[in-house]
Amino acid sequence: MPFSGFLSTYYGIQVEEKIGFGREEGYRNGNNFYFITSIENREMVYLEQASLAYYLKENQVDHISLPIPNLQGEWFTPYHDKNYMVMQVNNMQQDNRISHGLGMAEFHQVGAQYQYQPKEISSYGDWRSLWIDKLTYFEAKIEEEAKNNPCDYYQLLMDVLPYLIGISENAIQYIRESETESRFHKADQGTITFNRYSNQLKSSVLWPTEFVYDHPARDIAEYIRTCFLYHERQEEIVHFVDDYQSVSPLSIFSLRLIYGRLLFPIHLFDVIYRGFMAEDLDQLYLDLRERIDQQSDYEKKLRGFYEKLDIDSKSLDIPVLHWL
Repeated sequence: MPFSGFLSTYYGIQVEEKIGFGREEGYRNGNNFYFITSIENREMVYLEQASLAYYLKENQVDHISLPIPNLQGEWFTPYHDKNYMVMQVNNMQQDNRISHGLGMAEFHQVGAQYQYQPKEISSYGDWRSLWIDKLTYFEAKIEEEAKNNPCDYYQLLMDVLPYLIGISENAIQYIRESETESRFHKADQGTITFNRYSNQLKSSVLWPTEFVYDHPARDIAEYIRTCFLYHERQEEIVHFVDDYQSVSPLSIFSLRLIYGRLLFPIHLFDVIYRGFMAEDLDQLYLDLRERIDQQSDYEKKLRGFYEKLDIDSKSLDIPVLHWL
C-alpha cells in the first residue's frame, strides 16, 4: 500500500496529489498538506513535542505542522513493523521580513509562557551533565571505531581527539562556574527552543520534531555559531543580539551560557556523529578536515565575542578564556 493509501485507510484523508517540500515528501488535500513521519524515539518524546506544537498554534504561531490522530483517535499508527505519525500543515509562512533577533526573542517569549516543563525533551539546567555524557560516549566510540576502521578519516579523528577532549572539558568547567552566577532575571526561565537552531524561524513550516525545552541561550548561541562557521560579518551578530535585546534583554547569566555553549565544539561532534551512522567516510574526512581548519578562526571570533558586543567583561567580572 503506498502512503496515499495509508492516509485513506487509517486517517480517512483522500489525497489529491503528491508533493515535494524541501527534503520532505507529502500529500495535498485541498488547502491541507500531510507529512508522514516514522517514529525513531520514545513515543513520549513526540507527545511532548506535539503538546508544544498545539500550544504554539493556539498562540498565533500559525505556520506549524500539527500531529493529528488516526481514525481510532490514536497518535501513532503501526504500519509494516514501524510506527508513524501524520503531520498536518494548513498555513505556510510566505514572507517573514522580521529580523532574526526580533523573531527569535518573540518566539522565546511565547514559549516561556508554556505552563509545563517537559521531562523527555528538556535540557534546561542539564548542559553540563549532558556534555559530560556526550564526551564520555564519543571518546570511547571514536577509539573503538578507529580500531575497526583504519582509514584516513579515523586517523584524523584520533589526531584531533586530545583537542576535542580538552576544549570540551574547558566548556564544561565554564558552565560549571557559570551555574553559580547570581545575575539573572525572568527571561532566564525555560522556553521552547530547537534541538539545533539553523534558521528554522525563517522557514515556511515549523516541525515539532525539532523542538526541545531549554534556556533561550541555546538558540542564540547556535545562531551565532552558524555565523562564526559560515563567515558572516561580525556586524550581523551585533545586529542580531541588539534586536534580540530590544525585546528581551540578556542577563549576565545568559551571556555566560552563550559563551560556554559556543566554546563547546558541537559543530565538531555533529560531523563525528554522522560517521557513527556509516556515511561515506571519504566525504566525512573532507567535512571534518574543513571544520578543523576553521577552528583557529572560530576561536579568534569567540575570543572577541564580548568585545564585539561592546560588553566590558573585565568590569562586569565575566570570566573569559585567555588561551583562546
